[in-house]
Amino acid sequence: MKSFLIDRYGKGQALRLGESPKPELRDHDVMVEIHAAGVNLLDSKIRDGEFKLILPYRLPLVLGNDVAGVVAEVGAKVRRFKPGDEVYARPAQDRIGTFAEFIAMNEADVAMKPSHLSMEEAASIPLVALTAWQVLVQRAGLQKGQKVLIHAGSGGVGTMAIQLAKHLGAHVATTTSTANIALVKELGADVVVDYKKGDFEKVLREYDVVLNSLGKDTLEKSLAVLKPGGKLISISGPPDPDFAREEGLNWMLRRVISLLSFGIRRKTKSRQIGYSFLFMRANGEQLSEITSLIEAGIIRPVMDRVFPFESTNEAMAYVETGRAKGKVVIKVR
Repeated sequence: MKSFLIDRYGKGQALRLGESPKPELRDHDVMVEIHAAGVNLLDSKIRDGEFKLILPYRLPLVLGNDVAGVVAEVGAKVRRFKPGDEVYARPAQDRIGTFAEFIAMNEADVAMKPSHLSMEEAASIPLVALTAWQVLVQRAGLQKGQKVLIHAGSGGVGTMAIQLAKHLGAHVATTTSTANIALVKELGADVVVDYKKGDFEKVLREYDVVLNSLGKDTLEKSLAVLKPGGKLISISGPPDPDFAREEGLNWMLRRVISLLSFGIRRKTKSRQIGYSFLFMRANGEQLSEITSLIEAGIIRPVMDRVFPFESTNEAMAYVETGRAKGKVVIKVR
């Protein structure tokens, strides 16, 4: 099958368009004919080798972490899906590869596609929506009336997280640039800080939760926003000891990760704030709940551009500029 893959790790290198074997279909797997694939910064980070110590992929590696398509085959023990079903998913981290014509995934990681969405719209959703769900619902336990700051509100995760937080009844603040203020307000943000004109840490106070997807400076400035007992949850690092334990990493890697997050954990502890790093997981059950919200009109996809399959490298480069509003998608077929 045609696929975009890497033969070695390398910062900023182009993916190679080539032929790779069709994935193996296991007993609990669905084989999906890929129609569209979302593009995420995670793809660039994997290509650059940022995760090679904690996610030891075998090379060559087909990239891609979001998919929408049609079930082509099912494994012997699959009960929830049949050939012809329109589905979407974020594949498990050890079985990525959506920049291709086919992918095999465990049925537990897959959900039926929202019926009224196009394949491209559906492919824009899984990774960012599951990230927002796992931060706000699972990790933060966000409650009605609580205050949450969502950084980078016009990005892929931000656009989903704002909508989900409003559905949960929270008061939502976000940061964005001047050009995207109208978009994030339309999605439900109550307070918008234009980072080009002001400092969020000087105007926001007594927040219960911060979702950080930016760098170290933003992470540390976010401490001033949170009240004692608040939660600082980062999807951009640094990883923490709980993550290392969940991944079953060896003693040396656990030690390295503990040191990487020592500074921010010390600062949060002194302020009686909880810090945690979240690396989102594939979860078809949660994605089905998100589907219900989409079909009820509570959450909608926000898409910037759709690229043809042969322009996958251009799509990656566009996402890396950081200027995309919502998601960028590749149309595979």
